[in-house]
Amino acid sequence: MADSITIFFEAWGMSDHDVRISAIQSAVDAKALYTDPRTEAPLSGPDAIAEYVGMFAKSTPGAVAEVADASERDGVTRATILFKMSDGMQQTGQYFVERGDDGLITRMVGFVGTGLPS
Repeated sequence: MADSITIFFEAWGMSDHDVRISAIQSAVDAKALYTDPRTEAPLSGPDAIAEYVGMFAKSTPGAVAEVADASERDGVTRATILFKMSDGMQQTGQYFVERGDDGLITRMVGFVGTGLPS
C-alpha cells in the first residue's frame, strides 16, 4: 500500500477529475484540514481539498508534484515537495503533515520553499 502523502501529491498531476478525487479520498481523512500560502482559509475535507488540487492540475497541464524527501518526528511528517512544470520550471514546497492511526492525512500545512535563505 502506498503512503498517503505520496498518493496525495501524485493526485496533483492527475488530469482526470474522477481519478484525482478518488486518490485524494483514499489519502485524506473525512475531516482533514489543509492550508498553504494560496488558500484564504483552511480547506476542510477531501472534496474541498480535491477541488483545490484540481485547480492546480487544470492551470498547469502536465505538471507533477513529487515527494523529494520526508522525515518524521513525534507524529508529524515534514515533506519536501518538488512541483515540476511541463516547461521544465520547478518550485519547491515544504509541508507538515499529521496522520491518524489509519495512516490517513488529518492535517497538512504547506509553505513555499524550504525555509532556507535564498
